[in-house]
Amino acid sequence: MSYKVIVDSCGELTEEMKASGLFETASLSMEVDGVRIVDDETFDQADFLKRVAASAECPKSSCPSPEEYMESYHCDAEHVYAVTLSAELSGSYNSAELGRKLYEEEYGKKDIYVFNSCSASIGETLIGLKIQECEEAGMSFQEVVDTVEKYIESQHTYFVLETLDTLKKNGRLTGIKALVASALNIKPVMGAKPEGIICQLGQARGMKKALMKMTDHIIDDLENSEEKILAISHCNCKERALEVQKTLLSKAKFKASFIIDTAGISTMYANDGGIIVVV
Repeated sequence: MSYKVIVDSCGELTEEMKASGLFETASLSMEVDGVRIVDDETFDQADFLKRVAASAECPKSSCPSPEEYMESYHCDAEHVYAVTLSAELSGSYNSAELGRKLYEEEYGKKDIYVFNSCSASIGETLIGLKIQECEEAGMSFQEVVDTVEKYIESQHTYFVLETLDTLKKNGRLTGIKALVASALNIKPVMGAKPEGIICQLGQARGMKKALMKMTDHIIDDLENSEEKILAISHCNCKERALEVQKTLLSKAKFKASFIIDTAGISTMYANDGGIIVVV
């Protein structure tokens, strides 16, 4: 069966995924001080980070429209899957679901399924790769859906931020907490609950200690590591990403491991110097 995987642009596509012709990106956008920035081939990461840092307001995000998703579903592929940013963080999942309903009204029934990643960035990447693995193993459409949903339930997302500015702007931290944390160089160690809600796992003074604390959390939570892929996304800090990877590989054996440089709007969540790990 032919298939297609649509990943909203908070997710990262590896060069192999881009070259395969099986994956397509649904672009999110951000509005920063009245300027709309689309996460497509025109996206300028350096300019985006500069604008976000300079703005007193939190950027306003926009997900792909239901009509955009509907048109992406309208293709020759017999099985179509969409993978979206956590429904707790974005309207992308609901938009993709509405696009599916619009497609059925316009064109009739088709095997289309929308996965709520309950994650972001590299977490969406891993889900896309899992879909590919299942399809190429010859699974039926429903078997792929069931297998990937179970995989999502087993995923764990962790990240460490270089700055607290974005969390402060969007109200996830009070101004006082953010100010004190910044003054003391305290870095929060963050994670995602099973339903995709961001939570704080701990904190440490300085990035190096925070990354160590994050790796400790990962190892403590880790089960059946030999069956898992260790995926790391970073924003302009490859050496940090390599060090985190080296530490984790020294403590556990994984099925595979790779690192991606965050290039798109998921920069918003990683921010300059941030690290995201998903296993």
